[in-house]
This record gives sequence, structure tokens and C-alpha cells, in this order.
Amino acid sequence: MKVLLIGNGAREHAIAEKLDDCELYSIMSKKNPAIAQLSKEYWICDIENADIVAKTIAGHEFDLGFSSPDATLAAGISDVLGGCGILVASPSRAASRIEWDKSYMRTLLQKYGIKGSPKFEVVKSPADALRLMKEYDQVAIKPLGLTGGKGVKVSGEHFTQTDDGLKYAETLITKDGTALIEEKLVGEEFTLQAFCDGTRIGVMPPIQDHKRAFVGDKGSNTGGMGSYSTGPLLPFLEHSDIESGKKILQGVVSALKKEGTPFHGILYGQFMATAHGIKIVEFNARFGDPEAINALSLLNDSLGNILLSMAEGQLHQPSFSNDSTVVKYLVPQGYPDKPIADSPVTIDSAAIEESGAKIYYASVYDKGGKIMTTSSRSFAILSKATTLEEAEDKAEKGCSLIHGALWHREDIGTNSLVEKRIERMKSLRGQK
Repeated sequence: MKVLLIGNGAREHAIAEKLDDCELYSIMSKKNPAIAQLSKEYWICDIENADIVAKTIAGHEFDLGFSSPDATLAAGISDVLGGCGILVASPSRAASRIEWDKSYMRTLLQKYGIKGSPKFEVVKSPADALRLMKEYDQVAIKPLGLTGGKGVKVSGEHFTQTDDGLKYAETLITKDGTALIEEKLVGEEFTLQAFCDGTRIGVMPPIQDHKRAFVGDKGSNTGGMGSYSTGPLLPFLEHSDIESGKKILQGVVSALKKEGTPFHGILYGQFMATAHGIKIVEFNARFGDPEAINALSLLNDSLGNILLSMAEGQLHQPSFSNDSTVVKYLVPQGYPDKPIADSPVTIDSAAIEESGAKIYYASVYDKGGKIMTTSSRSFAILSKATTLEEAEDKAEKGCSLIHGALWHREDIGTNSLVEKRIERMKSLRGQK
């Protein structure tokens, strides 16, 4: 099967690797050395420009197309692929609106009675923003569009004074004309991702991502510093939490079908386990990064066959290993505020393989045979084992075998951090 993959990050490296039983072709905005090596042929162009992508694939034939990054979905690249007569396993621009328009997402949930939304309002003036900040007391302030996971400001985490929150809301209103104000959710976040064929869903194991830059969940939000999974259930969750998440995901897919925009692709639900049940933080219309790396390492089936079944509207239900996984991102020194770019990196590939870890290339480039950093996340290190403790240990060893001006969060997947999650949820739920 000839598969065309759009994208060039560590997430796409993991997807490309999992398509090992297919003939892979790829289109990238910048050359990812690992994806290029896995591809029979690749092209470099502006992957967010529909006309350029259409010209790039003109004259070529593919059996299946998959556009991965959020900005490509918002740009309608899936629609371009479909217009070229290719079966497409990623959502149309209209269906992916569930991610790139947060107001639409909240309104859709409201319209179809899908439970789990916080109180919210889209505001167009600082006066309305201030009114809601007083009414809700604790808030989350968000832009309506795509921000790469870095656009949300939350009371008590990113600001403590009302004036500081109001200034951020004013900045968004000046820039975009609107801002989304939601009541703050208190609890533990987790991710449920699902393969979707427009009607049915096939849910992946739950994963916890770590957005904050520094050890102990300190610092500003990033695209994700790492993630872990522990089979069908995370340690701080209950089975009822997973069932609630599945019901919400199915509700969204059913709602989008009724809206005339059936969702074929990966639906990512970011949920918050709270004292009052499962709440919806956001939806993405694609694999998470790094969560895709965790989930795909556990997938027992052919990814190519599952994507094809999604595109054809006849989803093959996936099966997954119950192993634990840990992903840690190596990022440039100074990241996320003042990252140092264009620094050489040395990788001991043989030793990484021997350690039981795997490396995925993210935002790096090849210069004269040397791998160089950019200002974004550089490498994802994955490990998989029967226990979380063993997986975390392997991930740390893997990180130590990449040398350069890089750093990572050492606490992701550690017993001490996970225990804090467990104790917090027990406290919120009134459990001893």
C-alpha cells in the first residue's frame, strides 16, 4: 500500500516507523532525517499551503493519505488529498474545526448535550472579560485558534492577580477580536485518543502529558515535555473515568456526523479528572505529540490497515499491549523562553538501542552530516517495559546517550511524581 504522510516532527517519525508494512512517501516542511530514511520518496515544501501541496503530488498516485500536524488540517490539506482521488485517513478542514475553533467546540458540545464542559463565554471586550473573571473567580483564558499548546493562561498557575489575567485577555481581544473565558478546572489531566471512521471509535490507552517546562510542573507551558502510560488505566484514574471519556469521544463523533462533517481521523480528548467527574479541557483533531509515540509503541496491529479502514468507514478495532511507556523530550538549552538553536548533537544510536530505549527525531536538521538543533523540541526518547519504574529508568539511560546543548525533565514517569497525582485525586474525591 502506497501511503503519503504529511508532517515532519517526532510524532510523524513514530507514525512513519509504524507504517513499516507500507510503501511510504512523505511531504515535509523541513527534512526530518529519520522520516526521509524511511520514505521511498519525499518532498520539501510549505505543508500548510493547499495549492503547493496539490502541485507537489500532481502526477503521483497513492492509496492512502494522512495529514498529521494541526495547522495542516486547519489549512485543508486533507481536502486537497481527497480532491486528488486519494483515500484520506485524516479529518477534513470542516471536521477538524473541533480543534482550531474552541468556541465552535464548546457550542457543539452544548448543542448535543455532551456532558463535561465547564462554564464558558466568548468575550469581545475587556469589560466582559473582567465580568467573567469576577463571576467565575478562577478562570482559564484561551485564544479561539491554534497555539501549539502554549496559549492558555490559568488563574493561580500563570497569573495570580486579576489585572494580569485581564491584560492577557486584552492582548487576545486586540489581536483576534475575541477571547474564550472558562471556569478553571481543578484535578489531573489525561489524554484519550481514538481512531475514528466517521461513525465508530477505537480508543487507545490513556496517557498523561506534561505541558509545564520544568521539574515539579513549574514554568511556562510547552508543546509537551514528555508523557507516560500504564496500560488500560492510569494510576490516579478509575475505570468509570475511562468510560466517561469514551462516551464523550463517541458523542463528539456522532455530533459531527449529524452536522454533516463526519470525522475520519484521530480524535484526541484532553480531559480533567475532577471531584465532580470528567471534564473536557479541549479536543485535537490529530495524534498528540508526544502521546502518539506512547500509543503507537503499544499498538499490536498494522497502522496502515487501521488507517485504511478509517478512511473507508469500516474501522478495524485496534488492540494494544498492556505495557507501561515513558517518553521524555530533549530540548535545546534555554527552551522554552530563550532556546539556543543551531547547536550540534552527537547520538550514540547503538548504545540507545542496547539500552532498550528508542529515539525519535523532532525539530532538528542535517548540516554536512551533523545533526543540529533548532529552537523547538529536538528528540523524543521512548521506553517500554512491564512496569513504569523500569520504563522510566530506560528512558533516562536513553537520554544520557545523546550529547549536546540539550536538557529534559527528569521527573516524568517517576514514582514520586505519579504518587503526587494519586494523592491529589484521592484528596479531591474525598478518599483516604
